[in-house]
Amino acid sequence: MARPKPLSGFPEFLPEERIVEQTVLDTLRETFELHGFSSIETRAVEPLTQLSRKGEITKEVYVVRRLHADEADKDELGLHFDLTVPLARWVLEHSGSLQFPFRRYQIQKVWRGERPQEGRYREFTQADIDILGQGSLASHHDVEAPLVMLEALETLHERIGLPPVLMHVNNRKLSEGFYRGLGIEDTLAVLQVVDKYGKIGAQATAELLVSELGLSAEVADKCVQLATIRSDDTDFVGQVRALGVTGDLLDEGLAELAALVVEANKRVPGRICADLSIARGLDYYTGCVYETELVGFEQMGSISSGGRYDSLASDGRTSYPGVGISLGVTRLLGPLLARKQFVVSRPVPTCVLVAVDSEQTRDQALDVAAALRARGIPTEVAPKADKYGKQIRHADRRGIPFVWFGPIVGEVKDIRSGDQQPADAGDWMPDEADLHPRVLPAE
Repeated sequence: MARPKPLSGFPEFLPEERIVEQTVLDTLRETFELHGFSSIETRAVEPLTQLSRKGEITKEVYVVRRLHADEADKDELGLHFDLTVPLARWVLEHSGSLQFPFRRYQIQKVWRGERPQEGRYREFTQADIDILGQGSLASHHDVEAPLVMLEALETLHERIGLPPVLMHVNNRKLSEGFYRGLGIEDTLAVLQVVDKYGKIGAQATAELLVSELGLSAEVADKCVQLATIRSDDTDFVGQVRALGVTGDLLDEGLAELAALVVEANKRVPGRICADLSIARGLDYYTGCVYETELVGFEQMGSISSGGRYDSLASDGRTSYPGVGISLGVTRLLGPLLARKQFVVSRPVPTCVLVAVDSEQTRDQALDVAAALRARGIPTEVAPKADKYGKQIRHADRRGIPFVWFGPIVGEVKDIRSGDQQPADAGDWMPDEADLHPRVLPAE
């Protein structure tokens, strides 16, 4: 059989890379649960009608059909391309069993049929948190959700040397209120053009506003002036006022964004900035919006984004407004792993290899392994009763730091230093740093 070729856009990590990924996922779970978020999992497929609720996405969706489906099987299903649309459906189905505000986190694979490139994949793991209300949701949750994600990313910075992040925040009420104050009716169309500002720049954005949307050059210039405003504190409020546009919705958005920036600077100083070019072109956002970049790796684009939505989930009688933020785990790790940004202390979970004297005494080795595992020490038994030198070399190639010789009361050798000491499998314990693989920042 010929060697298979990898499928572009479907990354598969090696064991040491998976150790990095699992460390990240464990840290995310730990942080989310510390803040009271409950884990859920939704099915991989949704009806295409459900997937298309948030806008024109048909070019991104992988359609799922049974190979031998007959004419009567008319169900059109697609793999979910994010975790927010499935959440909306899930909440509507299970609302009678939930207590609100409902706090959920979800870590799952998602699929998108876009062109693969660095940091952009067709299959990847995403981690989301959302807070949903029933009928209404207090605005302080718009501050809470991004701060929880920033706490998780800051913890990863401290634990494994993940590069620091900077979260760019805006408020759709601010932008929409500003555009209305200029007399613009189709504010969503303007937002979707301004969403390209970071990629195409001020001049090209202004030209698109004029050529595609028919805005006057003066009005387009005002929109671009708003998008250029950026501030690490609440100075942006005065800069917006100086543009001479007024309106109640604009005032509401300014107040909400200022509250987010003030609170974030208390909790995670230096990790957030008001950036009025952030638009989040999807039509369901209604309040604060967030995009996050890795400092020093800005070319990767946003690794974590989200915002407030007031009408994504509704059954016609009750609406379930929410706020959420997602982290593209594979999008974050893929480029960093390719750049050898992390070092793993060993590529296997095994801490101890129990040597086998002969196949006749393998049961003795199995007893030692069982005793060590019972105390939480990852252990495997040598695959062959080779000479001890070969068994030590096997452990070394695998990255296993310790080799055990003899029965329960035997000897353990640290093959890195060559130190060998008497030990009892009933009480011997390696140093905490050696018990499990550790992820370290590259030097």
